[in-house]
Amino acid sequence: MFVFFFIGILIALVLGVVVFRIIEPIYLLMFNKPLFLFWYPILKQIDPRDKTILEGEFPYYFNLSDKKKRYFEHRVGCFIEHYNFEGKEIEVTQEMKLIIAGTYVMLTFGMRNYLLELFENIIIYPTAYYSTINQAYHKGEYNPRMKAVVFSWEDFQSGHKTQDNINLGLHEFTHVLHFYSRKSSDPGAVIFFDEFTEIEKYFDDEYLTNKLKERNYFRDYAYTNKFEFLAVILEHFFETPEIFKKEFPELFERVKLMINYSEL
Repeated sequence: MFVFFFIGILIALVLGVVVFRIIEPIYLLMFNKPLFLFWYPILKQIDPRDKTILEGEFPYYFNLSDKKKRYFEHRVGCFIEHYNFEGKEIEVTQEMKLIIAGTYVMLTFGMRNYLLELFENIIIYPTAYYSTINQAYHKGEYNPRMKAVVFSWEDFQSGHKTQDNINLGLHEFTHVLHFYSRKSSDPGAVIFFDEFTEIEKYFDDEYLTNKLKERNYFRDYAYTNKFEFLAVILEHFFETPEIFKKEFPELFERVKLMINYSEL
């Protein structure tokens, strides 16, 4: 009996190697997406009250199929469990954790690997905080050396509640993904990096940049550098997708491919 069990395990391992080393790279090359996204032997359950908060705070989650809602809930629960939340002169509530986690899960829902080791701590201030590094007030930042994502809760909440194309959570988490895409060979990172290479042409090419500026859709901060350009266009992608698609259909499709987004 033990021999059959051992053989079964061995076969499963061989098939796993074949899938990840041979089949998936071919699939990735052909379709520009991971072979699969969700495979969880046991789905993490969250409290019904937490589900109610997610439904009220995220139209994205509310409109998912029941099956994908369970995947979303699983990822939110895993995110909250995986990362350390630290409040600076503010109490971090469960609702705050859910809104931050939901923002991140929404952004990364098209990626198989989403619990990245590039950050460990989520630090929350009540309002804009003073940085002794550059002697300036910040609303948020990603600090790769400290492995921390930092938010002003006032500004995070403001961006989350309004559809003004300024969303601090999406902005800073996009910086994390950008950094990740330059460091990892994971399929999601490879796709992100390849598509961003195409997207950054809109920043590098003066003619294309001027076309963007003429429409006055992206705020001026987008043209600070490539990192901020990417973060700003992701804010627009989630907050006003219909306008984005109408104004810049080709760029919109690039962003959609970059994060393997399929929930429009």
